[in-house]
Amino acid sequence: MISLNNKKKRSSSSRNWLVRQLKDKYVARSRDLGYRSRSAFKLLEIDKKYRIFANNQVVVDLGCAPGGWLQVATKRSTNGIIIGVDLNDITPLQGVTFIKGDFLEPNTTTQILQHLNDKQIDIVLSDMTAPACGINQIDVLRNTMLVNSVINFCDKVNAKSMIAKVLRGGTEKEIFAACETQYQNVLYFKPHSSRQDSSEIYIVATRRTLHAC
Repeated sequence: MISLNNKKKRSSSSRNWLVRQLKDKYVARSRDLGYRSRSAFKLLEIDKKYRIFANNQVVVDLGCAPGGWLQVATKRSTNGIIIGVDLNDITPLQGVTFIKGDFLEPNTTTQILQHLNDKQIDIVLSDMTAPACGINQIDVLRNTMLVNSVINFCDKVNAKSMIAKVLRGGTEKEIFAACETQYQNVLYFKPHSSRQDSSEIYIVATRRTLHAC
């Protein structure tokens, strides 16, 4: 339970974050529905709009902790192969293979491929954001480099589709162009569950035709 009543003094930014969390309906809904993070609703919205998921898919979630997107993937792609990758441990999830490691490392990629049973990856997910320093231009640049790393990973493993978080700040066109070299359809989408004051949007890239609902 989140509470403002704490004997330890909190910074104004920490207190503001707590207030926002307490008022956030998606935080409450994620708790009520058993999702590990409010970001699960972002992926649910993306799938509702673009119908990305299907049964029996191979899904790889990069930077998967704490596991909210993995929970959505297991529900939307039943009987599929669901793999989560993160530098930090997560509480185990039924139907998910977890790999602790850096997706940028060749050894981690090798481990991922070993679990695919010679199947192609259908979707690569990334809700990652690079560590922030507080300087907007640097934060955007770091995130752009991270997203480009995800795009390169998708190219390496020949993934059919990709969903990744992007921070707006002037580099969206660069990311868009990089995706267009691999995918037939590349779109941006900001879910309602994404906070309005956040610069985040999601890039949805796939080799099939997208029909927004």
